[in-house]
Amino acid sequence: MALPNFTTFTGKYMNIWVDADACPVVIKEILFKAAERTKIKTTLVANHPIRIPPSRVIHFMQVSSGFDIADDEIVKRVQANDLVITADIPLADEVITKSAIALSPRGELFTKENIKSRLNVRDFMDTMRASGVQTGGPPPLNQNDRQTFANHLDTILTRYNQRQ
Repeated sequence: MALPNFTTFTGKYMNIWVDADACPVVIKEILFKAAERTKIKTTLVANHPIRIPPSRVIHFMQVSSGFDIADDEIVKRVQANDLVITADIPLADEVITKSAIALSPRGELFTKENIKSRLNVRDFMDTMRASGVQTGGPPPLNQNDRQTFANHLDTILTRYNQRQ
């Protein structure tokens, strides 16, 4: 897994941003536990209310309804070395451009090396759907996906904490 090099880390605190509209509950639970354990500020951004546990480090930001409003808010606020949890490929591309880390709820790390090809596949699938081809959606999140996400999250947070 190609993680950002934290050797140039400036000392700014890492924040975790969650594109929470479509983030599975089980992934949010993993994030809540990690946020409490590491004391890293975690903000869920969505256009509808989301339950979060009482916490000093876990926050919720509700944005107005509309196409990409939550994504735009995350892009506006994300800083270099922050972690963004999203399945949205264009959002992942934007946060990578700002030197942040993008991780999908399935545990896929989006990087400068793979994001353009992922965007191309996404655009191709959009074109197929627009022409009437039934492409189906992603399979349901399974135990392996959850474990992969948890392992990659732990690796990212451990590497970050080693630089502190």
